[in-house]
Amino acid sequence: QVQVVESGGGLVQPGGSLTLSCVASGNIRVLKDMSWHRQAPGKSRELVAHITESEDTTYSDSAKGRFTISRDNTKNTVYLQMNNLKPEDTALYYCNVEVLLTPTWSRADYWGQGTQVTVSS
Repeated sequence: QVQVVESGGGLVQPGGSLTLSCVASGNIRVLKDMSWHRQAPGKSRELVAHITESEDTTYSDSAKGRFTISRDNTKNTVYLQMNNLKPEDTALYYCNVEVLLTPTWSRADYWGQGTQVTVSS
């Protein structure tokens, strides 16, 4: 019904930057809230940043001041600009999208497969 694909991960040195992208496609009538999460080895998945349909944003304490979430509704895409990356940011980053489906108008949320971010010198 809905496909979610993340991209943009990679290996970066401490202090570097990356921009992640997440594209949603399929039976989408309305794209509602979108968010980025991450999961490091041996740890549970955690919320990194969240953006509402009206573009209100919230961030985890670790992301505040370094990461910026944004969206382009014309492209069904959410971005995560990450600056001043630290080794502790190393994780698999997942995108979650909440949608209203067509033709049913039912509400559902979908996860992507994740994109790996590794911060290391």
